[in-house]
Amino acid sequence: MNEPAVRVDTTSQIPPYLQIRAQLGALIVTGRLVEGERLPTVRQLATDLGLAPGTVARAYRELEAEGLIRTRRGAGSRVAAPPARPTHNHASQLMTLAREFTFSARALGADTEAILAAVRDALDPEMH
Repeated sequence: MNEPAVRVDTTSQIPPYLQIRAQLGALIVTGRLVEGERLPTVRQLATDLGLAPGTVARAYRELEAEGLIRTRRGAGSRVAAPPARPTHNHASQLMTLAREFTFSARALGADTEAILAAVRDALDPEMH
């Protein structure tokens, strides 16, 4: 990743670490970031986004806890191998995608009803 694939809205009510976690998680779950791909260092991403390193570190820790990335001292953080049984991690992946969509929709100014209506339309486009 040469440039950050994430953007943080510092005016949002959503904490920056959650924005980072959701956006990177969505990029990993959807395959836009592939196994073994190196993520920027905590310090580099923090600098690029104008955030404190601890904010990025928290997002990376949570992504690691979800099994989406792995971090080794001296080797940096890389996208983890997909789980052997994807159904086990389905709920986590779905939540990551839902968070990313919700954060993006809120950034557009959508309220809860508009977000839910968009999801209903996407689930059953023939009804609308």
